[in-house]
Amino acid sequence: MKDEILSNLDNPGNLERLYRRDKPTFKRAFKSLYPELKDNTLAGFWNERLNFGSEDVFWGSSKDLAFVIIASFLAAMIAKLPKFLSIDEDYFFLRNIGFITFPLLSTYFAWKNKLSTGKIVFIAGSTLASAIFINFLPDVKTSDTLTLSCMHLLLFLWAILGFAFAGEKGNNAEKRLGYLRYNGDLIVMTTLILISGGIMTAITINLFKLIGFEIEKFYFDYVGIFGLTAAPIVGTYLTQTNPQLVGKVSPVIAKIFSPLVLVMLTIYLVAMVYSGKDPYNDREFLQIFNGLLIGVMAIIFFSVAETSKTTENRAGTWVLFLLSVVTVIVSGIALSAILFRISAWGITPNRAAVLGGNALILINLLLVTAQLFKVLSKKAELASVGKVISAYLPIYVIWTIIVTFIFPLLFSFK
Repeated sequence: MKDEILSNLDNPGNLERLYRRDKPTFKRAFKSLYPELKDNTLAGFWNERLNFGSEDVFWGSSKDLAFVIIASFLAAMIAKLPKFLSIDEDYFFLRNIGFITFPLLSTYFAWKNKLSTGKIVFIAGSTLASAIFINFLPDVKTSDTLTLSCMHLLLFLWAILGFAFAGEKGNNAEKRLGYLRYNGDLIVMTTLILISGGIMTAITINLFKLIGFEIEKFYFDYVGIFGLTAAPIVGTYLTQTNPQLVGKVSPVIAKIFSPLVLVMLTIYLVAMVYSGKDPYNDREFLQIFNGLLIGVMAIIFFSVAETSKTTENRAGTWVLFLLSVVTVIVSGIALSAILFRISAWGITPNRAAVLGGNALILINLLLVTAQLFKVLSKKAELASVGKVISAYLPIYVIWTIIVTFIFPLLFSFK
């Protein structure tokens, strides 16, 4: 490696290729060579590049910290509204759990991205209208459309958050992929925060118990709820101000879990044949099957979002392609199962929602699989896969709007 570095000191492109081919070896070789290359401008640049980095966490400005504290407090207050106003908790949280953090996160990105007044009005108006709509739906305990509307409302609020995240470049493919990356990073960061909070909770409660104070109820009613609601807000703040915290963890997770999920899913499909279980006649199995499908699809999309910002890895691309092929099979089975159930027992709100969702997922997966095949055939760049995913996201939003706001009216709130 040392000889290759020395022979390419005047060729930046080749140095970059050497670095990307084997980063650890390149770093070690360059470090040993640098003392004799200090007078070389390009060598000086590479020295700064390889050694630049801060271990300190950047906490942002006082305004940023004030926003996070106020937003966390407001989230906790919204979560405590059933206690303050004597509202039935099941009624409140079924309809309003998404309003605890999503609007506050949308506000954060609208502020940081300096959105135009028109876009801020759109975000606020859409959020308020959805809150009014969901809370004025008839309280019918057996209503499938109510449950569907509440579930898809979370996706609608997620879409509004994505609109705020994209800023003034809402139609930018890279911004949409960036939103998927943000979601992956947020899951990692929030999980770490919750694990740390759980450890602190256990220690605190047990320490007080040792001196004769039972603080469990008080702690969970006030401190615990504040921690739970604040976690995604603090996680968002940390990922945006310190991308290096999880910037290297998320791609590693994507690379590790993609092949593992591929192996698991393949074995699962084979085992399903021998188990005698099938989604055609077992409703609960179909629900689990669809949950598996959505989870695997999310892993594919997150992996593509992470991989598309790095250099192409052929082995990784093969894993994603094979995983997409297997997931297409799973999606096809799920779609045929719901069609079978509709033909046998008729249409219901649940079956209509699952049919539409499965059809959209299957089409999306086919497009992604076809694009990955083009990448492997060297007819397209890996970035094109990300563009396919980002271009399809608005279609999911449209379907979410239909299920959330139109299904209750279409099926007469049944």
